[in-house]
Amino acid sequence: MAQDLKFHEFDAIIVGGGGAGMYAALQASSQVPSQGSSGVQKVAVLSKLYPMRSHTGAAQGGVAASLGNMGEDTAEWHAYDTVKGGDYLVDQNAAQILADDAPKVIYDMEHKGLPFSRTEEGRIAQRKFGGHTHHFGEGPVMRTCYAADRTGHLILHTLYQQCIKENVTFFNEYQVIELLMDGTVATGVAAIRIADSSLHIFTAKAVFFATGGAGRVFKVTSNALANTGDGAAICARAGIPLEDFEFYQFHPTGIKGIGVLITEGTRGEGGILRNRDGERFMERYSPTLKDLAPRDMVARAITKELLAGRGILGNNKIDDFVYLEAMHLGSDTLKTKLPDVREFCMTYVGIDPIKSPIPVHPTAHYTMGGIPTDINGQVGYSGQKYEGLFAAGECACVSVHGANRLGSNSLLELLVFGRRAGIRLKDYVKGAEARKIPQSEIDKARKTYADLLDRKSTGGKVSSNIGQVYDKMQSLMSAKVGVFRNEKGLQECLTGLAEIKEEYKGVKIHNSNTDYNYDVLRVFELGCMLDLAEIVTEGALARKESRGGHAREDYPNRDDENFLKHTMAFLDTTTKQVRLAYDDVDLSKWEPKPRVY
Repeated sequence: MAQDLKFHEFDAIIVGGGGAGMYAALQASSQVPSQGSSGVQKVAVLSKLYPMRSHTGAAQGGVAASLGNMGEDTAEWHAYDTVKGGDYLVDQNAAQILADDAPKVIYDMEHKGLPFSRTEEGRIAQRKFGGHTHHFGEGPVMRTCYAADRTGHLILHTLYQQCIKENVTFFNEYQVIELLMDGTVATGVAAIRIADSSLHIFTAKAVFFATGGAGRVFKVTSNALANTGDGAAICARAGIPLEDFEFYQFHPTGIKGIGVLITEGTRGEGGILRNRDGERFMERYSPTLKDLAPRDMVARAITKELLAGRGILGNNKIDDFVYLEAMHLGSDTLKTKLPDVREFCMTYVGIDPIKSPIPVHPTAHYTMGGIPTDINGQVGYSGQKYEGLFAAGECACVSVHGANRLGSNSLLELLVFGRRAGIRLKDYVKGAEARKIPQSEIDKARKTYADLLDRKSTGGKVSSNIGQVYDKMQSLMSAKVGVFRNEKGLQECLTGLAEIKEEYKGVKIHNSNTDYNYDVLRVFELGCMLDLAEIVTEGALARKESRGGHAREDYPNRDDENFLKHTMAFLDTTTKQVRLAYDDVDLSKWEPKPRVY
C-alpha cells in the first residue's frame, strides 16, 4: 500500500471550503507570492464538497453587526445580547471582539462584492432577529444585515471568487480521515480522494479545521447530508478535547417532518407563531420580545405547546406542529425579502405562504460547542496549546455562543474568526519551519484507510446495514437528547449507542468500485457521528442543570454555583471512552443574571 500514497507539501492546509475556511484561506494567501521559494503553493483548501455546496450556503437570514443603519445600535449592546443569549456560558472577551469586529467584516465583504439588500438611501439593509436588542434588553433592534434570504449563499460565492483571484489551491472532493501530529504539534492530514479512493498525505506548517457542524446526528435536522462533524471527531480522536459539545441548538421553525429551515428572518420581518387555538402563544413565554425571543426559548415554548395538545393536530406529540403566519407581510415582502422561504414552502409542503400559514416545529440546527480555540483560532485550552493547529466556524468553540447561539451570529462568527485566524495563520507560517510527519502517524493513516477499504464485501451475508445503523443512531438521539432531556433518557441513549457501535463494526461496503465510492465516505462519516453522539450525551448527562439549549426536565434551573463552567470532553484514543473535565468561563464584563426577555 505504501506505493499508493501520494504526498503533497504546503505551508498551510485548510480543511473545509465553507465561509470560515475560505475567508481564512483568503487572509492567509493575500498579498503574498502565489509560489513559495521551493515552488510549492502556499495555501491549499481541502473540501469533501465543491466549495459552493458547503453548508454556509444554507444560511438564509443574515449577519449581525451594529451598523446602526436602521436605528441606534452599539457593539456594547451586541456583545451583551450575545452573552445573555448564551445564558452566560459565553467567554465575554470573545463576545466583545465578535461585536467590535462585526462592522469591519461586513464592510470588507461589501467591498469584496457581496450584494447586500439595501435601504432606499442605499445603505446596507438590516432586520430584527431573535435576542438582539437595544439598550441592554429594552426592545428589539434592527441589527442583522442580509441579502434577501440567501446571505450564506452569496458569502460563499464572494469568498470563492476572491480565493481564485489570490491563487488559493483547492482540492475538491477530498475526505480528510486523520489529523497527523508530532506530539502536540500539527504536521499535516491524511485524505481520501473521492474520485479514485486513493490515499493522500498533506504535510504543512499549519493545519486549519473549518468543517462545520454535526446536525446529521439527529433525525430531523436543517443540516445537509455532509454535516457529519468530521473535523471535530478527527480532532477528538487525536486527543484534543471538545468544548461544551452537549449544547445543541434546535431551531424553532423547521418545516414539519423534514426540518428544512424557515429562516428567523421570517419572524424578523413580522411573522407570528400561532397554536391550534389561533393564540400568539409567545406572548406568554416572552412578553417583551415575543416571537423574537432567543431560539432556545422559542423551541421550548413550541415543544411545550405541542406536548400540551395545543399543536395543530392536538395529539400531544413532539412531531405535531404549530403555524408560522406570514400572509399579513404581503406578497412584495415575501417575494423580495424571503423568496427562498416561499420557494421551500411551495416545494416541500405545497403551500404558498402568501396565502397559507407555514407548518413548523423545532429542528436540530447548530453545534454550539466544538474544538477549543483562542480569539485568533489557535487550538488549545487552559491546560494545553497545540502548535500549528487552528480552527474556526461551527466546528470550533471560541466560545461566543455559550449555551445558546443568537440568530445571525453564526455567519458573523465564521467571518470574524475565520478572518482573524487567517491573519494569525499567515504570520505563523512565516516563522515556522517545514514539518516532517512521524512515520508512526503515516502508519496510523494507512491503517485507518485500510480498515475502511477492508469493509468492502463482494458477496455473502452482511451483518449490518449502514442505512439501518444510521437511522437507529438518529432516532435514538432525537428521542433521548432533544429539546428536553432527563437522566433516564440520557442513560438509555448511552446504552443504545454502545449497542449501535457494536452493530457498526459489522457494516460492510457493497460497492467494490474505487471511483466515487460514496459508501466508503458514508461509513467513515457514521463512525465520526457515533463518537460525537456519545460525547454529546455524556456531557448532557453530567450537566445537572438547565442552561440555554440544554434543558433538563429533572434539573429545570440554571446552577451557576456548580455548572457555570465549560465542559471539556476527551475521547480516549485506546478505549474510546469519554472523560470529562472543566474549564473556567470568562466573566470579565457582566455578572450572570436571570435570563428574562
